[in-house]
Amino acid sequence: MAIELRHLRYVVAASEWGSFRRAAVSLGVEQSAISRRIRDLEDDLGATLFIRHSGGVTLTHAGNIFLRHARQAVNEVSHAATDIASIGRGDEGMVRVGILSSLAAGFLPQMLRVYSDRYAGVHIDFVEGTPSDHIAAVRLHKLDVAFVTGEPSPSDCDAAQFWTERVFVVLPSDHALAERERISWDDLRDQVFIVGEGISGPEIQDFLIKKLSDLDACPVIERYCVGRDNLMQIVSFGRGVTLTSEATVAARFPGVVYRRLEGEALPFCAVWSPNNDNPALRRLLSLARSMARDTHRLSPTASANARLPCSAQAAPTRNSVALSQTRDLSP
Repeated sequence: MAIELRHLRYVVAASEWGSFRRAAVSLGVEQSAISRRIRDLEDDLGATLFIRHSGGVTLTHAGNIFLRHARQAVNEVSHAATDIASIGRGDEGMVRVGILSSLAAGFLPQMLRVYSDRYAGVHIDFVEGTPSDHIAAVRLHKLDVAFVTGEPSPSDCDAAQFWTERVFVVLPSDHALAERERISWDDLRDQVFIVGEGISGPEIQDFLIKKLSDLDACPVIERYCVGRDNLMQIVSFGRGVTLTSEATVAARFPGVVYRRLEGEALPFCAVWSPNNDNPALRRLLSLARSMARDTHRLSPTASANARLPCSAQAAPTRNSVALSQTRDLSP
């Protein structure tokens, strides 16, 4: 038996109006269409739903039973359509975001805060991981978008750069270099570096070896099986220094200071699959582009602010969309 949704709507309208004619007017269809379709429905069901009389129509006992289920079915479909429309507009749903930068400060948390305010019905699922793991997850649609450093160009994914972050040296507060506002690579040639074994530890180690080898220096690098918070404490003990990205310097740690590493900046890109039709993702990317353009227009002021001295404990965050070749250094 093929009962169509419009047949159910005809029954509901006829019962509410008590007339095929008035029901037809309310639905914008011909009276004959309602009369004929309800008659066909009664024939298929093997029961009379309406008693026809000169004043209109009246539900039979069978009609009352059918009406209860028909109204429930129409309401369920209407609610489903409303819910799906919200998801289709990107007002509801879920977006899965791969991160490796800190959410303490900077462009990414600012953008996500605005997104959360605008689309409160969208759940944001955060996943930490390496760039290679994130891009693989994007390919498999396990992530909607990944924010990674550098300028990746995977053949089967789209990518766009949205902001950059400066690089900072993390020092014990009583370190000789802590008196300086900025530090050069030449200042670091004889330092002991410590890195964690977490997501970005190998990235920092490779970055240090490359940069210091250009100065004919052989860096001493010690690795610890700890996360970022404990790594900062180890720095405060005077066991060595490390590097971090700009977004992380908003977090304060006793006995630790951050100093700008001259000439280094980290470009951050979004990577997503062009085959991903998640409306919540499209909303997020649109917002990121808009905020990146606004940041770019304000970049002269941001550059001027960047020349101000860093505080003793932390430096202000600055974001721009300038291009630079480097890698993620968040401990």
